[in-house]
Amino acid sequence: MSHAASLTPEVLTTLIALVREHTGIAMTPRKSVLLERRLQPRLQALSLHSYQAYLDRVASDRDEVAHFIDLVTTNDTLFFRTPQIWDYFRDRYLPAWARAHPGACLRVWSAAAASGEELYSIAMLCEQFKLQTPAFRYQILASDISQQILGAAKAGQYSGRSVERIRLSHPDLLRKYFTPSPYGVKVNEELRQNVSFTQHNLLEALPLKPGQQFDLVFLRNVLIYFDAEHQETVLRQARSSLKDDGRLILGESETIARLGTGYQFEFPMIYKAGTA
Repeated sequence: MSHAASLTPEVLTTLIALVREHTGIAMTPRKSVLLERRLQPRLQALSLHSYQAYLDRVASDRDEVAHFIDLVTTNDTLFFRTPQIWDYFRDRYLPAWARAHPGACLRVWSAAAASGEELYSIAMLCEQFKLQTPAFRYQILASDISQQILGAAKAGQYSGRSVERIRLSHPDLLRKYFTPSPYGVKVNEELRQNVSFTQHNLLEALPLKPGQQFDLVFLRNVLIYFDAEHQETVLRQARSSLKDDGRLILGESETIARLGTGYQFEFPMIYKAGTA
């Protein structure tokens, strides 16, 4: 693709609308450079010479929609990001939940799992809690809209910044739950045994059978990419997946105080399910 091919204002408007249609993400024209950088390699791979030609391809080829979603979604996460959340989960939530639900299985949904650092952080702390409470059981559902990044989460291979972060913050857990690999480190099977994966768009209801609602939903650093209308939709869908006494965990820069969601504030970034 030649340098002459660029995003015109008209094409950019159509592209932003397409991003919102398929992902719910609300982008502004200021994201034009980001979109160009992410889409250019795909245009080259398809031997297309304009962004309009690529938009036509997405509109006519259902298989290309999955590639488009992979390209335009953000998937930046780290192990144990925001220590305050993990201190709450380890020191307050897990002991209180176990006391209130003897014999039950904790169900957790990592609702925008990205490359998996969050879901494996959850699993590590659950495994550590099992050492103190052998009868404790848990299941984690990990979902993401991007098939490609969900594949990375399933693979559980990590290197670079992700590994350096956990090496500095939790070296004991790195040694215990990861093994060296040619690519860096790989999660042990111990962390995989209670995890399942599914592709899911947060704007849609998660298909659940009766009794499969979650005790805890991690929905962190996702709402910031949606406008208010879609934020409310995402929160309603998450609420329908929570048990009546369930909890929702958001990101540190997210607030839902002005949204009509029915959630009740409990602790910084922690909300009770409340009344839908």
